[in-house]
Amino acid sequence: MRLWRWAAYLLLALCLAGCGGMQPARAEVAKTQTTIQNKGSDTMVNLALAWAETYQKLHPEVQISVTGGGSGTGITALANKTVDIANASRAIKAEEIEAMQAKGVDPVEFVVARDAIAIIVNPANPVPQLTLQQISDIYRGKYTNWQEVGGEDRPIVRLSRETNSGMHVYFLEEVLRLGESDNKNLFSADTLLLPSSEGITAEVRDNPNAIGYDGLGYVTPDVKVIAVAARPGGEYIFPSAETVNNQAYPIARDLYMYTAGEPQGIEKEYLAWIMSAEAQVIVKELGFVPIIIP
Repeated sequence: MRLWRWAAYLLLALCLAGCGGMQPARAEVAKTQTTIQNKGSDTMVNLALAWAETYQKLHPEVQISVTGGGSGTGITALANKTVDIANASRAIKAEEIEAMQAKGVDPVEFVVARDAIAIIVNPANPVPQLTLQQISDIYRGKYTNWQEVGGEDRPIVRLSRETNSGMHVYFLEEVLRLGESDNKNLFSADTLLLPSSEGITAEVRDNPNAIGYDGLGYVTPDVKVIAVAARPGGEYIFPSAETVNNQAYPIARDLYMYTAGEPQGIEKEYLAWIMSAEAQVIVKELGFVPIIIP
């Protein structure tokens, strides 16, 4: 009987010692766990989420919070020091850099992927191709009927992203204004501004009169992609990774991440991983264009 009691006491002591030995390890994990706040471009949000999910599996001690809201929103959050990394589907503007520096923030730019902006219409629309000039004329309101660009006698319904979107800014400057710095053309007043890439795709799918633009990674099989020529008489090109890399497709851009100063510690490690072949495979899988061949 005494032997049984002694064995029970020994077993209890071992259990308590074992439990006590686990507590410091748990505390150490909690202590070393790091969070990265990542915010900005809606074009990039799915890519950023996929990167974050994969990286967290490789490094469970790191938590990465990803939210959208638009390139301008991400850059403003970086200026206000409420995020660690800002995503942008356009380059940061000179006035944004000045505003940041006034707050003691020096933004550092990283090109992390590339994207083609596809011009999309409803599958019932017979128009197969457009020049950049025709697209510009449609969006500034010069053309109001599809018949004017070789289509049917139907009104043109213009769709665009909202003004805080980096894609909106890029499209305004490089497509509607044709990259001309002295061009002051604006979107037609009846252009419908939608808050997401998915919203544009859904509206084009459901509206036979609509035209929209979207990142190549968001284009779905139930819409029609238009071939685009840089100039009248030029070759009409469809967007793809190949035509972006060989600069044949005329509506393509870099995708960026920005940090407040040179990244350090876990931010530096995360950005280095994003630009590795392992992470660039994800870029390709989601329909974007890798900056290196994975």
